Amino acid sequence: MNIESVPINFPEGANIIFGQTHFIKSVEDLHEAMATSAPGIKFGVAFSEASGPCIVRHSGNDPALAQQAAENIARLGCGHTFLIIMVDAFPIHALNAVKACPEVCHVFCATGNPVNALVVRDDQGGGVIGVIDGAKPTGIETPADQDKRRAFLRMIGHKL
Repeated sequence: MNIESVPINFPEGANIIFGQTHFIKSVEDLHEAMATSAPGIKFGVAFSEASGPCIVRHSGNDPALAQQAAENIARLGCGHTFLIIMVDAFPIHALNAVKACPEVCHVFCATGNPVNALVVRDDQGGGVIGVIDGAKPTGIETPADQDKRRAFLRMIGHKL
């Protein structure tokens, strides 16, 4: 066995939801979850089959994002994983709908940060054992940092 750190590539300003699922209809159910989650959202979904033809299924309302999601999933080489790349919305708009899909087993991350998937490989294939999401902390927030956080959340309409 060996462990690799595999970057997930997506456009600047985009966000992703990366996880594990278990059934061929995942790509259609995830497409529906995304399409109904936020007005104007653009997205691509890809899903890696772990049996049968073992191909990467993909869908979306933006062909370039669907293609990029499929290329990432193919490069990861891990069965039953999915990747959603989205623009004009954030994971907070879609995450509950994604997690509510009956096939979804686990969400590794939902982020706009740089992401590396930690992949273990053996003779059978590959599996995701975790992710590195963004950068390490630089310190602990101060009262001034807390005030800035609260003001930002209110400015963008996520708190009253």
